[in-house]
Amino acid sequence: MTRATSFLENPIKLALSGVGLLALVLAVMGMAERRALMDELAQQTAVLHRLASQRADQHDAHLTALSAIAVASKDPGQRLFLEVAGSISRFYPRITAISLVPLGPGKGVGAPVEPPLAQQIAAAAATSQGEIALLPDPGRAQHYIMVKRSPNSDAARYGLALSINAAGLLDEAGAFWDQPGAGLALSLPDGTPLYRRGAMAEIAEVKALGSASQPLRLETSRRIALTQLFPPLRSALILLAAGGAGLGALALLRQRRRAGLALEQARLSAIDSRLAHAARVNAMGELASGLTHELTQPLTAILAQAQAGRRLLARDDHRRLASVLEDTVTQARRASAILERFRNWSRPQAAPVRAFDLRDALRNVASLLTGQAAARGAALHFDLPAAAVPVRADPVEMEQVAFNLLRNALEALGDGSAGQIRATLRTRDGNAELTISDNGPGIAPDLRERLFTPFTTTRPDGTGLGLALSQRLVERAGGEIVLLDSAEGACFRITLPLESGS
Repeated sequence: MTRATSFLENPIKLALSGVGLLALVLAVMGMAERRALMDELAQQTAVLHRLASQRADQHDAHLTALSAIAVASKDPGQRLFLEVAGSISRFYPRITAISLVPLGPGKGVGAPVEPPLAQQIAAAAATSQGEIALLPDPGRAQHYIMVKRSPNSDAARYGLALSINAAGLLDEAGAFWDQPGAGLALSLPDGTPLYRRGAMAEIAEVKALGSASQPLRLETSRRIALTQLFPPLRSALILLAAGGAGLGALALLRQRRRAGLALEQARLSAIDSRLAHAARVNAMGELASGLTHELTQPLTAILAQAQAGRRLLARDDHRRLASVLEDTVTQARRASAILERFRNWSRPQAAPVRAFDLRDALRNVASLLTGQAAARGAALHFDLPAAAVPVRADPVEMEQVAFNLLRNALEALGDGSAGQIRATLRTRDGNAELTISDNGPGIAPDLRERLFTPFTTTRPDGTGLGLALSQRLVERAGGEIVLLDSAEGACFRITLPLESGS
């Protein structure tokens, strides 16, 4: 990436971040305004619902009074009934017609009713079980008819009908419903429309009136304009304030991010070192039994040779005593070498990256694991070339990678399995190739894709860090580690670039 490209990317990212922030502010403001507008609609709907329900309940009282008068009157002309009906219509103009329709032969009283409608009213009253029936009024727009049998028993003689203007239930709805975009509608319970005011848009609620006899459906809505969601002056002021604050915050974040990246890089480097050291220390616990076995052999030999030397000294056999002492020195040096490798392995600081012979690292690992393999009944085979294989890396880290792979193979074979583990080192096309294979059970197919992912392990006491750490160490040295397809067991290949000039 050139400096010019890097210079251009930062302002672009900054501009995009600013646009995203402003869009977020607008979205939050729009949602808040919409919620406020819908809350206002809900409040106005509740007021209107209560008003219409109270007015509907009044009709029940009128029907009860008119029915009692009609049943009690002995006047064939029902003059008292007509007088009360007239008073009700004058005081309640939404009740536009009151009729008394006989269920049998006879003449109706009150407002004239067309024969088809009279038959409908009579049929509704005759089939009623005491409830009030609601019918659309075919002769009057926006009207519905309430039908009650009179008397309200099986001996009913009349069908008492009130024709009601639905618009009268909502005629004092308030100024809110005169605003552009507000709408309301009233319909019978079966959905037959009665009254509509304004255009229906975003329906807030569909509620039945709180009247047991007239559960009419009340629908309310409000069309929300863009200028209502985003008032121009207020929106401009909010955007200016948010934009200024956002630009200042983004500039501060950029500065802090640069400092944070440097700290993060230092932290990751420290974590890498601690992780490698922790893995080595963890491995030392597993190496304890193997090291005990390795040290037991030279110490036992030293003890036996010291005892033999004492006997030879007593017999004054100096010729044979010199040979015994030489063997004792050799065994002591062997034990010292084992302890030195143990100390180097457990030190937290990494050795400096330098060119070294990869065969030496493998020989050190062999000395650490050969005894442990023998104790388990397995055999380690190292096939190393005669010529040096120089690579540039951290020698301790490369020992750790080889140790992890060989130990994993040993764990996979189990105890007493007579398993075979082979480490083959070759040079090819300017690279050193180390192949480690075993004849164990191999890698399960479901683990192959995530084998190098941290915490992936099949061992109950495993950490799942060995292969992930090995991959990191190999890649840090410029190489790669892969799992190869194998007819049996598992086979890993480590590739490292050879030191230049080799």
